[in-house]
Amino acid sequence: MENIIIMMTLFFIVIVGFVAGKLGYMGGEFDRKLSSLVVDITCPALILSSTMTGTLPDRQLILPLLGISLITYILLTVVAVWLPRLLTRHKNQEGIVGFALMFGNVGFIGYPIVDSVFGHEAVFYAAILNVVNTFFVFTVGAMLVNGEFSATQAEKQKSSKRKQMLNPKIIFGSPMIAAYLAMIIVALRIEAVPEFISKPLTMIGSITVPAALLIIGSSMSRLSARMMLGNRTVYLVTVFRLFLIPLGLYYLATALGFAPLMVNINTVIIAMPVATYGTILCLKYGHDTTLITEVTFITTLLSVLTIPLLSMIF
Repeated sequence: MENIIIMMTLFFIVIVGFVAGKLGYMGGEFDRKLSSLVVDITCPALILSSTMTGTLPDRQLILPLLGISLITYILLTVVAVWLPRLLTRHKNQEGIVGFALMFGNVGFIGYPIVDSVFGHEAVFYAAILNVVNTFFVFTVGAMLVNGEFSATQAEKQKSSKRKQMLNPKIIFGSPMIAAYLAMIIVALRIEAVPEFISKPLTMIGSITVPAALLIIGSSMSRLSARMMLGNRTVYLVTVFRLFLIPLGLYYLATALGFAPLMVNINTVIIAMPVATYGTILCLKYGHDTTLITEVTFITTLLSVLTIPLLSMIF
């Protein structure tokens, strides 16, 4: 029941963003600026603040957690490159579909769900798992959004936006630097971070969740009623995103001998609805947000049911 309440609360913020978009408070340049603020400032603060609560996980679990996450996202990269060719008939949608299959909403929805299912200490384990997720979002994920894996060599040479994604400013941008620093903090067990650093970071990071969900709602406000109902591609992606992929990774990680707690937390993280970064990256780099907004809306709506169901297997 608690999981459903959390999901409904977050979905309500999306509805507020939808209304704000319809009324003209959000949209256009405002959404693009807010997206850049989330990616470049509030998200890095959220990543760092997740390691500054005064309690850190067992040092011996750091490498296994990073290991299971690395294996997960390497496999998901393969899935994101090849499976979209079967799920959509439109080549220009393959990258967006791949992003949707690969990345769940870990930082925005994953942490409170992990907290409610496994207890507060488990949030720290989720934060370590999220280091790898963050790295892949802003490298592989950004390349997927820009069609790097489906474009021909000639198209790549003509597209300045695709070249832009390989810029060191992206690979070593503020979210990535925050992820690296978070990993160092955990590895070195730096627990005594001064409050004049941790509290501002926590406050700034707390903007991320509502801002990102408001952006999703605002993007939804520009969709027609027909588009909000989704299509064949959207529902195929939803089935894989919310059920088949997390279930497959659960049994694979179990077979590889990872500890049950790590497997369970990793599965819940993978089972999140589509990451809001998909919409944010599309806005930031000037791509159409229709498909990513549709699939984010549908997966967020249906995850109210699928996440509690998946958590029953633990």
